[in-house]
Amino acid sequence: MNPKPLAVAHRGDPYRYRENTLPSIASAIAAGADAVEIDVQLTRDKVPVLLHDRTLERLWGDPRDIGRVTTEQLEDLSRGELAVPTLAEALKTITAADGPRLLIDLDEPGPAAATWSAVTDLGAERHVAFCGPATAMLAVRALSPEAEIALTWKQPRLPGRPLLDDLRPRFLNPPFGLVTPRLVGEAADLGLAVSTWTADLRRTMRRLRETGAASITSNRISVLRSVLDGRR
Repeated sequence: MNPKPLAVAHRGDPYRYRENTLPSIASAIAAGADAVEIDVQLTRDKVPVLLHDRTLERLWGDPRDIGRVTTEQLEDLSRGELAVPTLAEALKTITAADGPRLLIDLDEPGPAAATWSAVTDLGAERHVAFCGPATAMLAVRALSPEAEIALTWKQPRLPGRPLLDDLRPRFLNPPFGLVTPRLVGEAADLGLAVSTWTADLRRTMRRLRETGAASITSNRISVLRSVLDGRR
């Protein structure tokens, strides 16, 4: 039987609380997440905050690009427990839990330096891992030879050896539709475990568990936890 995969909460527990907020992270931890995936963007004053989109439109009804909003302005826009948190606040939540890790998703290299600085300022290196495309992950690797990296990969063909030698990822991180036992085996031949995203149906979770995937990300962390634990 394959080892039990890690259960990763996508942007926290977004069916219960607004994604990428502190209550959403806390709810995911309470539901048994092994890690909580979050997204990072930079404010105008270069502070890393938790936000997936480039603008505040979808969640906050504000069309401005996050890069044009200062941290102070962001606090005025989103007060209360569902406010947009800083990465430092999220890191403090994770380190206080002392078990789950924070999986920091970077779509581009720009936020990497400020993100890594926030991690090291709090001494939280062992509490985090990173995922994202090659350009962003190479920026992370340049900052830290030891950071744990999951290389997000959307092609059926595996990455070439030169990229793997430069990046030294622990995981190959394809979307769940690409994950098969064959891909898991081929990745293992390259020294890679497979992590995958974003599985929200029980049948998909069960299929991925049987492929030998080492980590599964879901918006429904309590359902994923119960499937992986064999409760239903």
